[in-house]
Amino acid sequence: MENARLKVFRAVAKHLNFRMASEELFLTQPAITQQIKALEEEVGAPLFDRSKGRVALTQHGVVLLGYAEQLKRTVDEAVEALAAIGGAHGGELSIGASQTIAQYLLPRIVAGFLKEHPRVSMQIHSGNTDEMLDMLAEHKIQLALIEGPPLRADVKTTPFMEDEMVLIVPPRHPWAKKTIDLATFREAPLLTREHGSGSRRVVEQALRQAGVNLHTMHVAMTFDSTESLMSAVAAGLGVAFVSQLAAKNQLKLGTIALSRVSGLALSRTFMVACPAGPAPHGNAGAFHQFLTQAVLPR
Repeated sequence: MENARLKVFRAVAKHLNFRMASEELFLTQPAITQQIKALEEEVGAPLFDRSKGRVALTQHGVVLLGYAEQLKRTVDEAVEALAAIGGAHGGELSIGASQTIAQYLLPRIVAGFLKEHPRVSMQIHSGNTDEMLDMLAEHKIQLALIEGPPLRADVKTTPFMEDEMVLIVPPRHPWAKKTIDLATFREAPLLTREHGSGSRRVVEQALRQAGVNLHTMHVAMTFDSTESLMSAVAAGLGVAFVSQLAAKNQLKLGTIALSRVSGLALSRTFMVACPAGPAPHGNAGAFHQFLTQAVLPR
């Protein structure tokens, strides 16, 4: 139902790289180049600037991309509507998830959803909470699964799971399996996630409520993934707060250990976000309903 040339054009525009577009679409690079050339001849103008060793959209390309994405959404809606006639859901569903949710929780959620709706084809994106909310606002995804409050007015959220963040330390650390006071904790080199991460935001808020500003602590390193954070703790570079979901396997292996800070509780709510306005419908609505009604593992 979709124009093949526009599909190729969108892939090249997304990656700004012909090789990566060919890998996504399982086509050869010459085939990608041929499709773009044919589309440029039809449009009567170049769509990409290939000078200076890089690929960039021209003004014509920018305009066409907006319409190409709009056409894709229309086709997706048509596929959903046709599937719904028979009481089923079908077509594409694009969702995003913050890294902790994407890595430790989402696979089981998606497996359960697809068992009920096998005709839905899902595209998954991951990044930190702010990145996923940006993609949602730009209509690049239909739903975003995020950690904590979104801090913006152009989305609305529904909670679907509670999560606890725990303090992890190296296995032979003096704090291992012990409870320490806040004054002692402030002396440690702290490892954190990057700005824009929902995990970091929860840590900042909990410390602030306890009268501690994160900027006054010894933040030794910042990481862009929870796995890197845990590996750094295991290597003895510092201590960190991570989701209990993320820490589970490493705790079993004994590469990290738990500690607690007296009077400091870090719980958060996982939320599903959608654009402000009408409730999600079609595939997005079905996934939203499945997510908020499912009994998820802790």
